[in-house]
Amino acid sequence: MTAARRHPNVVNLSEVTPRKSERGGRFALAIRALGRATGAKGIGCSHYEIPPGKTAFPTHWHCANEESLYVLNGTGTLRIGDASVIVGPGDYATFPVGPGQAHQLVNTGTGPLRYLCFSTMQPTEVVGYPDSRKIGAMGFSANGEPMALIMVKESSKVDYYEGEI
Repeated sequence: MTAARRHPNVVNLSEVTPRKSERGGRFALAIRALGRATGAKGIGCSHYEIPPGKTAFPTHWHCANEESLYVLNGTGTLRIGDASVIVGPGDYATFPVGPGQAHQLVNTGTGPLRYLCFSTMQPTEVVGYPDSRKIGAMGFSANGEPMALIMVKESSKVDYYEGEI
């Protein structure tokens, strides 16, 4: 039997089951959604663990949600726009919205890279992926479940009035 939680708004990292994902040879992560586990509605917080040589996500930027991260242990190379910055324990970075803030963190160390990622939690978001020239649009329910998701190549642009007149 699981022990009762101290309070619904308090959770220990060990109490949250990680969701693991691997895609291709570059992407791997274990994520624990701490904010969701405590009922957060406006500010999200997730604990990430990335194996050496991997990254969690493609380089991306947001239209609605601001993100930040705090490195707990390990080392990585953080891409922000056109810059590359070496980060390690105690480093904090912020990613405001917009194409100039495209970001990606790659584990360039020899052990796991662990960090906390914080974000605003706007339920409707558009995300740009500059390396692959994609745009993603998504909408989420109040409990964080995806309601709508589309990923398209930028080259599939159509005129606003196409098919309307």
